[in-house]
Amino acid sequence: MKVQMLGLCRFSYVGLRGYQVEHSSYDERRAYLYDSARLERRWHWFTRLALPGWRAQTDPDFTLVVMTGPDLPEPYLSRLRDLCQQIPQLRLELVPPMERHLAACHAAIAPHIDPSAEVIGHFRHDDDDAVALDYVARTREDFALVQGLWQAEGRLSLDYGRGLMLKVEAGQISVTPRLCHNMGVALTIFLRPDAPETALHYDHSRLAQWMPGVQINRPLMFIRSIHCDSDSGSMGPGLPWNLPEDQQGRQLRQRFGLRRSDLRQMARDLR
Repeated sequence: MKVQMLGLCRFSYVGLRGYQVEHSSYDERRAYLYDSARLERRWHWFTRLALPGWRAQTDPDFTLVVMTGPDLPEPYLSRLRDLCQQIPQLRLELVPPMERHLAACHAAIAPHIDPSAEVIGHFRHDDDDAVALDYVARTREDFALVQGLWQAEGRLSLDYGRGLMLKVEAGQISVTPRLCHNMGVALTIFLRPDAPETALHYDHSRLAQWMPGVQINRPLMFIRSIHCDSDSGSMGPGLPWNLPEDQQGRQLRQRFGLRRSDLRQMARDLR
């Protein structure tokens, strides 16, 4: 069965819906998202935490659509264009502000759906989170084990629940190992190619209302960041798991291609 892995990453997209932080007008939302200091912080997160894992996926057969507005301030729009030329899997979509956020997300994704695919593995990815280097490969392998559930309904969620919460505060980082259910990162929604939805159409905390779901709690698969610009600043529900501090550096390197010293430097830079 041919599976297309197709993701959406919103980079400071100006839309009135789709975020927990609310604004009453486009101008108010634009001023918040396009603040120069905030944009520089988001660029740090995107290039130093999120992108290393996408650059080095063990299975390079995926597409990640980066969605932003056509009026994204410079130099960030040019930087995004350059990144999408450097990384073959990235696609830049410039979507004008739309009142209906889900329609905007579908407008960004639709041009990149492979009509020859039998199933689309939709995923969302925030620009300040990270997935493990084998996320795409493991998702394909694990979907093959449960594809009968998808065939029965045409919808299926596959969630990797073992992750790390990376909190940055006052120039310091702390890492909290956490087992979570449908956190949103490292969560794939499998749909038919002609489906009018994307991963963003489904509230990840309420997926059981719409489809069967499978959760896999090994291996370590995601990093979720918590900081002053987070849309949601809490860890959310979950359970602790033990990862001794002296093993964290090795796990960061092996699973995400990240170095703890680089994350410490990023935290200092963000301050």
